[in-house]
Amino acid sequence: MRFNPLLILSAFLALPLWATAQAASSLSPAVEKYVRVNAPKVVLQHVRVIDGTGRPPVEDQNVIIELGKITAVQPGANSPLTQGTTVLDLRGYTVIPGIVGMHNHLFYVARPNEDSQWNYETPVLVPQMTFSAPRLYLAGGVTTMRTTGSVETYTDLNLKRAIDEGKLPGPHIDVTGPYLEGPNSYFLQMHQLRGPDEARQMVDYWADRGVTSFKAYMNITRTELKAAIEAAHKRGLKITGHLCSVTYKEAAELGIDDLEHGFFVNTQLDPDKKPDLCSESFGAYTLEHMPANSPEAKDLIDTLVKHHVAITSTLPVFESGSLPGRPPLRQQVLDAMTPEAREAYLYNRERPAGLKPPKTDWPTLFKRDMELEHAFAQAGGLLLAGPDPTGNGGVVPGFGDQRGIELLVEAGFSPLEAIKIATLNGAIYLGKQDQIGTVAAGKNADLVVIKGDPGSHISDIETVEIVFKDGVGYDSQKLIDSVKGHYGQY
Repeated sequence: MRFNPLLILSAFLALPLWATAQAASSLSPAVEKYVRVNAPKVVLQHVRVIDGTGRPPVEDQNVIIELGKITAVQPGANSPLTQGTTVLDLRGYTVIPGIVGMHNHLFYVARPNEDSQWNYETPVLVPQMTFSAPRLYLAGGVTTMRTTGSVETYTDLNLKRAIDEGKLPGPHIDVTGPYLEGPNSYFLQMHQLRGPDEARQMVDYWADRGVTSFKAYMNITRTELKAAIEAAHKRGLKITGHLCSVTYKEAAELGIDDLEHGFFVNTQLDPDKKPDLCSESFGAYTLEHMPANSPEAKDLIDTLVKHHVAITSTLPVFESGSLPGRPPLRQQVLDAMTPEAREAYLYNRERPAGLKPPKTDWPTLFKRDMELEHAFAQAGGLLLAGPDPTGNGGVVPGFGDQRGIELLVEAGFSPLEAIKIATLNGAIYLGKQDQIGTVAAGKNADLVVIKGDPGSHISDIETVEIVFKDGVGYDSQKLIDSVKGHYGQY
């Protein structure tokens, strides 16, 4: 018997009522309305599998899910309709591991009274997107995410708990503590450290309350960063950084675990760089003067690899905020935004005619960063991926994660390598590679069902149909529809 794609065949007629209840008992009605598949046993039948390891796709496979786990991946066959089993015929579809987003915020950056001439009033604000962001991440295929800096940390911790308890839809969350920031912060909502003792105290305080990672920010000093690293490592936790006052080499030698934004914000060659102070170009000069084959780049990459420092690629935020002539956003992305957020994005996409041309050649720097990210990975470095949904609002949760994978292919990675960076590499960094990150028996059933073949056409990464998290299949389109017109509001 041949079934239509994505037709769900449920053999519940003889299923005891207790078994049906057990499959759904942990999900609230607020979550159930977005669930497409929830059964004790699910068979993804006749599907193409991209397993996340970088190996070639395997055609015509059956992926068997039981009670939230992958129990088998085997050659495709028509599965019998046994009691309690849901079978999905997925000919023409691909399954990949759930995306592990490593720079995924739960807030939006708002510039008050912004206009088409790029004028706005201060202070710049970061309103929380507690409702829309988790839904968009999950809809886009993100099943695990790191907040990579929190503004409302208690909110994020409570959100994580509500999602884990099945009360709200969203991905698994690694909650990063409040930004560890120094003086003269760009954001009024960030605390400014007053020395290494306070850095240590902040790490201890938030670790006690359930935070599982930390992020150093642009104006932190070396002594504050060192204190924070030591305090985090004492707890068995990791710390990343979007730096400026501290260079990449300095941070690596201090023991940092990860550095954000590829190689865009390394300031080590900036001519006006002073110890513990940010430079005027914020690292643009260094990137311009550090070709991937230069001695300086090779030395830096060698230092990072030797110190086991990961690099998080955040190409979407630089494409959206800095580059002319890039592809427009998909209509689906624009539709997710509030009218105000959409207006701000469109203002920022077009440079005002009266402004002087920028001093920085952003297209060249964008390509340079891609080359350095590729060289870092080729040298054995652990490259991670996340969209950083901030900037001018053009990077939206979920959609931005998909765009990040496409841009990694533009950077020279194969589609299979790009998918591995966005899945398995993140799992490795989080120490969860035994549970997530690949499609394999024994792993959590965190999977993305995609129409088409992203292994051959990376743009197919955008055609997500169902996202499985812990064996429950969520309807991507329903989640997107639920926040339509609200990203930027709540």
